[in-house]
Parts: sequence; structure tokens; C-alpha cells
Amino acid sequence: MDGYHIAIEVIGWLAAAIILASYIMLSLGRIAARGYLYQWMNVIGASGFVLNSGYNGALPSAGLNVVWALMGVFTLWSVWRARKAAAATVH
Repeated sequence: MDGYHIAIEVIGWLAAAIILASYIMLSLGRIAARGYLYQWMNVIGASGFVLNSGYNGALPSAGLNVVWALMGVFTLWSVWRARKAAAATVH
């Protein structure tokens, strides 16, 4: 096993840890579903899964995680817009 393969595996395991941690924190009420932290953890975790799954030829998993990451990016954008609009109405 070469260094590149080990790096891909480490990325996959880190991605799994990030996704699991985000879900645990959400379930325990430590973070909000529409919060930046939860969404960024999902985007980063899903991106790691895309790299790992794609490298290992698990295309359905890679495809699912592309959608997962894009949903996180969309949610980050929509939360940012909503907060920006709310701040504009306050001033």
C-alpha cells in the first residue's frame, strides 16, 4: 500500500468521523441544523467521502455524497442570505 492509497483511506475515515460527530452534536442539541458549523461539517465530510468513494470505485456512494455536499453548500448560501437580509432590515 503506497502513501497515496493510505492518504485516501485516512481522508475517508476522517470524513466518517466528521459526519458522525456532526450528527451526534445535532442529535444532542449542541448545534443547529441550519447553523454554519453543522453545514460545513457535512460539506467537508461529504467531500472526503467523494474522494474516498471515487478512488475506490464506489460510484453510487460518490454520487450521493456529491449531492450531500451540494445540499450543504446550498444551505450555507441560503442561511447566509437570510441572515444578511435580516441584518439589513434591522439597520
